[in-house]
Amino acid sequence: MYRFRDGGGRVLYIGRATNLRSRVGSYWGDLKDRRHLRRMVPQVERVEAVVCASVHEAAWLERNLLERSKPRWNRIRGGMEVPFSIRVSPSKVELVHWRPGTEAGEHFGPYLGGTQARLAVSGLERMLPLRYTDERLDGGLRDLARIRGVRPEDRDAMRATITAVLRREAGAIEAVRVGLALLRDRASGNLAFELAGRIQQEIEALDWIVAEQRVTLLSRAPDLDIYGYADGLLVRFQVRGGRLDRWEQRAGSLASARRYLDRTPPEWFEFATRNAELARLLN
Repeated sequence: MYRFRDGGGRVLYIGRATNLRSRVGSYWGDLKDRRHLRRMVPQVERVEAVVCASVHEAAWLERNLLERSKPRWNRIRGGMEVPFSIRVSPSKVELVHWRPGTEAGEHFGPYLGGTQARLAVSGLERMLPLRYTDERLDGGLRDLARIRGVRPEDRDAMRATITAVLRREAGAIEAVRVGLALLRDRASGNLAFELAGRIQQEIEALDWIVAEQRVTLLSRAPDLDIYGYADGLLVRFQVRGGRLDRWEQRAGSLASARRYLDRTPPEWFEFATRNAELARLLN
């Protein structure tokens, strides 16, 4: 996740990239569909960036910062993606719109991007057809359940596995990925290339939703101030209401930074230190 500042320190633009060097360099090339940014580029004096644990986490951080304050050259407050959560009921897995304050339990997420979330749910249902375990199926669904060998007694085991995947338990994730890969390869071997392509999309979507993402939490988390320090530069991240929504950096000595660093929770230390070192390189 990156942002541009002008000579006066004002944030001009916030974006995200999988390759920072390539993405930032593109602003000084042919902007093509981003022609509105041509007037911004001459004003850029500094680039700042945050390394996230996943593309999904970067997408959430971008959204959080844009909802808090939209720079002049960003077009949409909050970004393009819509947030969803996945709800697991006794006999159904479904996608629902996420709202801040949604309680955990049978809800998992939040996830950005309706396409990825829907494909992930489709992949889970392909491997673990929980809806076929309902004892009140009509004739057509009952026949499909019989063909697939699904019984009401399978409900608890399927639900437990789906829940384990959504809790990011490595063994459950790997089992579902392997199962989907086998179905994909079988479809390809039968020349059902459209189906094979769809299953590959489901695998990629599953990777999206289970990737590490801590900057926005489903349930309300304690408010935090996270600090990292590297060679004269102190970086601060603010978490409020379960969302990391502010990022600042300033020069200072290690002695003056020490009292702030001591406030950083241990689980955030690596994130803060890594990004302080990056800030020092870019400064």
